[in-house]
Amino acid sequence: MADAGLSSTWEEIHASPEFRQLVGKKKRFLVPAVIFFLVYYFLLPVFAGWAKLLMAAKIFGPVNFGYLFALSQFVMVWVICWLYVRKALRFDAMAEQVARQVKGGHT
Repeated sequence: MADAGLSSTWEEIHASPEFRQLVGKKKRFLVPAVIFFLVYYFLLPVFAGWAKLLMAAKIFGPVNFGYLFALSQFVMVWVICWLYVRKALRFDAMAEQVARQVKGGHT
């Protein structure tokens, strides 16, 4: 029964402190990043509906706050993506370490 071997391997991985540390670090990055993204993303329609004077405020020339805020969302997505890629390199290294430890115990 091959599934029993996979189950015990998964239980070992799940119980390892390194795996728990990896999951914890990912959660500490991803949860705030997702919350920030959602709040920032939904501020545009909220401001458009309830802060029309703010959105219409001219920043320079014909460019108003609404246009700048909308364009800033593209920048924000790229910044979050860049931050995640940097963090993901560390997460991948941690996952590789967990995999090596499991393979070392099952050779």
